[in-house]
Amino acid sequence: MNLDILRESDREDWLPLRRGYLTFYKADLPETTTALTFSRLIDPAESAMGAFIARENSEDGVALGITHWMDHRSCWTPGDYCYLQDLFVAQTARWTGVATALIEAVAAAAKKRFCSRVYWITHETNLDAQKMYVRVAERSGFIQFVKKLG
Repeated sequence: MNLDILRESDREDWLPLRRGYLTFYKADLPETTTALTFSRLIDPAESAMGAFIARENSEDGVALGITHWMDHRSCWTPGDYCYLQDLFVAQTARWTGVATALIEAVAAAAKKRFCSRVYWITHETNLDAQKMYVRVAERSGFIQFVKKLG
């Protein structure tokens, strides 16, 4: 498996994985949002945001999975927190270590940026993901609430 940062040349391989993620969560976003997200993820000026893509064997191999991350300040630690926002692995590559490798890539990169932690959320019904997550991290015990603003 090959893990690398997301680049402009990955757009056509990233898009089906992004759409798969949105379909999994029954989310319908405008294509303009998807295009904006991709441009932010690959923009070197967006230093607090990025993505990794996992491929089979080489830089040209079949795309297996993606993850997006963003850093933000914390009132609890001097170091930033890294929020692993999206993680998606193609159905054919699940339970092969791709998700774990993507999480570890985000964690290693976050450590180099002096972040104090990596964290993420998943839907309470995503039991398969939870089985894998408890192998690589601890449940925080916190419950998330969302107030939509528009």
